[in-house]
Amino acid sequence: MGNKNDSSTSVPQQEQEPSASQSDAAGSSNADNERRTMTYEQLAERRSTPRSQTPFYKVMLALNIVGWVGMVVVLILFHYARPDFISGVQQYWGIKGDTSWSESHLSAMTIMLQICLVVTLVSIIMRARRNRRRSDSFGVNLIILFAIAVISLITLATTLGL
Repeated sequence: MGNKNDSSTSVPQQEQEPSASQSDAAGSSNADNERRTMTYEQLAERRSTPRSQTPFYKVMLALNIVGWVGMVVVLILFHYARPDFISGVQQYWGIKGDTSWSESHLSAMTIMLQICLVVTLVSIIMRARRNRRRSDSFGVNLIILFAIAVISLITLATTLGL
């Protein structure tokens, strides 16, 4: 009986090399076949790589970080865009304060919220396509970021008429 590791079975050591004209014609199809077929070693190597080391995971992580940094920038812009708080002491002494929104900061804040919303949506879609197992994390932080951005844009549109 033959075993694949048995030394009595003959295994061809070399394949015949095609001529130069044949190799040019079949070169592109061989490259395509090599890309399509995955050996057991390549499959084992792919599965042994931790998810945190894959480029896809790194892109998702970068998008997540960009989204949250964008939200921090929005909060900073909100601080500078809003009108000044006029306290009772300021009213008593007649000190004037700025009671209008800063248009330049407000437009920058709206653009940053839109960018944050798009980045979050892309990241949510990437995560949804990647996660297939029950043990994969859901990404609640992206849902929260998406909700904050949508509510902020709706609030700005309804209260300030943007």
